[in-house]
Amino acid sequence: MNKYRFHLEKYHTGSKTTCPKCERKACFTRYVDEENEISFPSHVGKCDHENSCGYHFTPKDYFKDNPQVTVSESLAKPKVQCVMQDVPPSFIDAEIMLQSLKQYESNPLYTFLVRTIGKEGTNKLFSLYKVGTSRKWNGATVFWQIDTSEKVRSGKIMLYDANTGRRVKEPHAHVCWVHSELKKQEFKLQQCFFGEHLLPLYPDKRVFVVESEKTAIIAAHFIPDGLWIATGGKNGCFNAQAVKVLAGRDVILMPDLGATSEWQEKVSMLRPICRSVSVSSVLEDVATDEQRKQGLDIADFLLMKDTPQMILQRMIDKNPVLQKLIDELDLVLVDES
Repeated sequence: MNKYRFHLEKYHTGSKTTCPKCERKACFTRYVDEENEISFPSHVGKCDHENSCGYHFTPKDYFKDNPQVTVSESLAKPKVQCVMQDVPPSFIDAEIMLQSLKQYESNPLYTFLVRTIGKEGTNKLFSLYKVGTSRKWNGATVFWQIDTSEKVRSGKIMLYDANTGRRVKEPHAHVCWVHSELKKQEFKLQQCFFGEHLLPLYPDKRVFVVESEKTAIIAAHFIPDGLWIATGGKNGCFNAQAVKVLAGRDVILMPDLGATSEWQEKVSMLRPICRSVSVSSVLEDVATDEQRKQGLDIADFLLMKDTPQMILQRMIDKNPVLQKLIDELDLVLVDES
C-alpha cells in the first residue's frame, strides 16, 4: 500500500506515456490519486530521463496553478482530503493585455504565420484572438485567456520557432504565465478557453474545441465557418466549471491524435448543457501510424500542403529582390483556389 495519497503510477503495460517536454515515448509516469477523487492532467508526472530531460511536474505544482482545488493538510502526509472550493478568479488589468498587442515583428509565431498564410491573414487572426507579444524570451507569444465577460483571466506565454512554427522546448520548455511574471501575490488562476471571448460575438456558429491555442487560430483561418477555441492542453481548462460557457451550443471536439479516447470521456460532461456534442474522428480515420506516433493535430494536417504564401516565401528566400519588387509595385498575392 502506498504511504502517500498522491504518488507516481505503479508501472504496468501501457502506463508510461510521452514526456510533454522531451517528447520521447514511453518514458513519462503520471501522478495518481490513491483515493481516485482527482484525475491529474497528463502533464503532471515525471520523466525517466532525469539527466537529459529532468521534467518533473508534481501535484504540488498542479495545486499551485489550480487554486480552486485545495488540500486541508500537507501533501507529504498520507490520505490528504481534497476539497473543491468556489474561489473567485483573479484578473489581469485589461490595459496590460492591450499593451501587448504590438511589436509583432519580434514575435516568432507571428513571423511563421506571415510566411505561411500572409500578413493580412495573420494580422486578422492576432486581432480577433487578441494574441500578444511578451518581452519574455525576446518576443514570445502571449495567448490571453479572456472570458465571456471580457475579463482577462491571465495569459500563457510560449516561445515558438519562427521557421518551423514549433514550440521551443530546449534546453527547457519555454512556457510560463503572465501573472507569475508580474509576481502577482495571492493570484487565483481560474483558466477559461482561449478564444472564449468570441462566443458571445458569434452565437450561431458551431464551436470546435482543440487543444492548442496555435491550432485554434490556424484552423480559424482555413475553416472560418466554425468558431475555434482551445483548452490549452489535453485537459487544460476542461472541467465542469469552464465548459458552462458552451451551454446551448453545437460543439465538436477535435482532439490531437492519441487523445481521442480521453476526449470521448468528456462528452458526458458536455451533453447535459450543449445543444449537441460529438468527438470528431476524422484525424484518426486518415492518419498513418507515424502521424499517430507524432500526435499531430488538425493544424498539422492543414499545413501539410503548401499554401500560395509558403511557395512565394520560398521564392523570396531564394531571391530577396522579389520582396522589394512586390513592395514597390504594391503587388497582392491572389489565391485562385
